[in-house]
Amino acid sequence: MSGSLAVVGLGPGDPSLLTESARRALDGAEDLIGYIPYVARVPERPGLVRHASDNRVEVDRARHALELAASGRRVAVVSGGDPGVFAMAAAVFEAVEQGEPAWRDLPITVEPGITAMLAAAARLGAPLGGDFCALSLSDNLKPWDVITARLEAVLRADLVVALYNPISRARPWQLGAALGIAAEIRAADTPVVFARAVTRPDEALRVMSLAEAHEAPADMATMVIIGASATRLIPRTEGLPFVYTPRSVAAR
Repeated sequence: MSGSLAVVGLGPGDPSLLTESARRALDGAEDLIGYIPYVARVPERPGLVRHASDNRVEVDRARHALELAASGRRVAVVSGGDPGVFAMAAAVFEAVEQGEPAWRDLPITVEPGITAMLAAAARLGAPLGGDFCALSLSDNLKPWDVITARLEAVLRADLVVALYNPISRARPWQLGAALGIAAEIRAADTPVVFARAVTRPDEALRVMSLAEAHEAPADMATMVIIGASATRLIPRTEGLPFVYTPRSVAAR
């Protein structure tokens, strides 16, 4: 087969944070496939065919990309952040496993990107400096009771928790429910970070206590980070405090 498929992470939004290997994969592509806003982030150029689609057709999108690659095209599938974190890389390999046997012999590469929790953490210090966990609050692909069971487990394990996909128009209640679970397990003064559209022009950052967190606005562009018992705030004369979680953990 002469075709190939690259799954490319576009990073958090600022073009300067796109990796050089990801840029090369995009420059070499003949077909660009992805969710509408992510495809729009890649500049148009001659010879590039753009295939933008809705957000709930990930496996169909992956199959389309594999079909194009199998026909000899150089294909790039794009995701925001990192394609391996709640994004298109898993959908591509699911389609490979369930699809045409010949797809397994395609040259498939994954080009990593800076995922939202890392971009958000870097803006404020080092809230992920100790052990942490990433969870998606979207129940489109897994039951809500699975999400809550996992959330309770990591909260009781005293891990910092980074919440992806916290809320949407179709899921307006789930972030509040998750924060309610956290309030039953974590102290009221636990730091919580709300980082929206990090590195983009409409970036908004908030740091508040868990007791105040239910008042914070959020949407699908927001990363929510719930601190652990060790997470600390360092007040500053101006601006938000530094937020960090020490690597050291006291013996129990």
